[in-house]
Amino acid sequence: MTFTQAFTAQADDIDELGHVNNAVWVRWIQELAVAHWHAVAPSEHQDTYVWVVTRHEIDYRGNVSVGEQVVGETWVPEPPRGARFDRHFRFTGNDGRIRVEGITTWAMIDRATGRLVRIRPDVAAPFLDRTGTQPL
Repeated sequence: MTFTQAFTAQADDIDELGHVNNAVWVRWIQELAVAHWHAVAPSEHQDTYVWVVTRHEIDYRGNVSVGEQVVGETWVPEPPRGARFDRHFRFTGNDGRIRVEGITTWAMIDRATGRLVRIRPDVAAPFLDRTGTQPL
């Protein structure tokens, strides 16, 4: 399942070069993933589990200036491996050009114990692409 959310660059997001700072992109990547979790996961899963990033792989392909909007898109193309899964993302400008894209690896933690737990099929199912294809 692909999830999208719009982001608009604010003055505080801009670095000395006049475009969105890399740290802001990382924040947006996390906000996009968390919004996807909250939009799709049942409340009992949200109450029981929390996610942490274990790895970021980010390709910066273009700049975004103050006031510009990008649409973030995220999806999980493959089933989890134990307690981890890879989440793909891309941010596209209004002109259709990809500005940032990559993959983050997330791990699931049980809120009560603070320990990594294997991702059960029922937890993963709402996030997996049911057609077996990746978004274009």
